[in-house]
Amino acid sequence: MLKTKKDNQFWLVTQPDHGQLAGTFAAHWGNQRFHRLGEFSSVANPSRLRSQAIFAIAQHDNGWIEWEAEPKLSKDDRLPADLSEMVRDQQDGMDRWRIGLHRFPDAPYANLLISQHPRLLYGIRKTENPEPVDIHPLFWKERPEPLLPGSEEMADAFLDELLGLQQGWRKTLAADEETRTWIDPETLNPHARMLQVLDGLSLGFTSSLIPARSGENRGLGQDTYELREVPRTSWDDRVTIEVRSVSENRVVLDPYPFDLDPLVVRVPVKVFDADAPAEESFQTRWYSLSPELLEFRIGSSNSAL
Repeated sequence: MLKTKKDNQFWLVTQPDHGQLAGTFAAHWGNQRFHRLGEFSSVANPSRLRSQAIFAIAQHDNGWIEWEAEPKLSKDDRLPADLSEMVRDQQDGMDRWRIGLHRFPDAPYANLLISQHPRLLYGIRKTENPEPVDIHPLFWKERPEPLLPGSEEMADAFLDELLGLQQGWRKTLAADEETRTWIDPETLNPHARMLQVLDGLSLGFTSSLIPARSGENRGLGQDTYELREVPRTSWDDRVTIEVRSVSENRVVLDPYPFDLDPLVVRVPVKVFDADAPAEESFQTRWYSLSPELLEFRIGSSNSAL
């Protein structure tokens, strides 16, 4: 669950809805300056590749579906724990990935892309000087916290587990004449990076987890920050995109990567008063409250909005 405090209220967005927003960004990615997904290199059937990449980005957090239905609650407000609280339990976080990576057995490329996400997130916490292109937008300003003492062996075992799964998916893809080039670095790397980039962009609109360029994080599309190492036309052609909040629910991206200008997106959110007493069970509180639609207009300039 993504939980943001704003105006003495808690704004809650589920992980699946955050993923759907990332998928929407993926589906609209591409214009005269930016290549669409599936078109970063020469491959057989780029339309099918694009479809699988969009699917992976939309489903990259699907391992949280069961947790969202019956979440752990924060002691203070009796609302679901925020993602930043949950990731402190490294075993639970790894279990989320294990569930998600077995949900779609007939989607080897999507699974391969999704598995690159935790591999990079855990990998940079074990690397003294990670490559800039491996750093998730969550950490664009500063390094992530190191692994908890005594947890290195758990992380190593999990990374080895991911590697084993990836080898199986690679073997399946290599056996198909149409998909064998999809696992080449010039094709796989930009799509894995786009999953990180669009995960970060979606988090900027659905949480307060992406660090603001200056001042405190406000979240929910109100911050200015940078998306770095973004593939533009190929793996070797990468740029930095500035994400700039210009007014309430109005955001400019420069350079602009989408096919619609402006791009209008909507995210379901449930809003709870921070001071309201939690007299009923969480499930009763959750389902008795209708979601609101948080709408954003994203454009290339103020005039486009």
